[in-house]
Amino acid sequence: MIIVGICGASGSGKSTLARRIKDSLACSCTIIGQDCYYRNFPDMPFSERIKLNYDEPEIFDFDELLRDIEQLESGQPITTKGYDYVNYLRADTPEVLIPPPEVLVLEGIHMFYDKRLCERMALKVYLHVDVDVCLLRRIKRDIKARGRSIDNIAEQYMETVKPVYEKYIANYINDADFAVMRGGKNKMAIDAISAYLTTKVLAERFEEPEQRPAETPPPLDELEPEE
Repeated sequence: MIIVGICGASGSGKSTLARRIKDSLACSCTIIGQDCYYRNFPDMPFSERIKLNYDEPEIFDFDELLRDIEQLESGQPITTKGYDYVNYLRADTPEVLIPPPEVLVLEGIHMFYDKRLCERMALKVYLHVDVDVCLLRRIKRDIKARGRSIDNIAEQYMETVKPVYEKYIANYINDADFAVMRGGKNKMAIDAISAYLTTKVLAERFEEPEQRPAETPPPLDELEPEE
């Protein structure tokens, strides 16, 4: 299984790039968003859940994500994870299984934070997009898809999104193998990534199994005489 990591600011186009990569490949490909691995606080009142910092890396359960990746690598399916952005709660569907794909795309704002995950990635892609563009995209997305108000978006951006970007996310570019400009619809970047992954997939499909070393015969003086 070939693992690709996509990282970048909120609104930079990570999900779009992940979908475009998947659509460009002629092999099995699964996308896992980091948002599906938010830590869950079902016993906490909504008024308290909404105050949590959902941009800090510690809000994500990296251990759970790592366990799921290891399970896929071992050839076993995993249950589907999800998140309810309106109620700030996990919305997993454990009855739906995800089988191991040939290519696994991981995308999220802190996808390069945990070095255990980075070590498993064959390719690390960073979306390098102007922060003003990211903010405009975030406003449109959060209003349309997540039921947020302008006031809520502005408050969250100033209190958590911008500081976390400056502290962590902007620096993840130093961990990347490949930087994509202008967002997730950059066709030249998609074609280049697709060509690389296709080559990797074909190499894995036709890779010869490792030859077992021949057993070394025991020394002659240790051989028992025939009766």
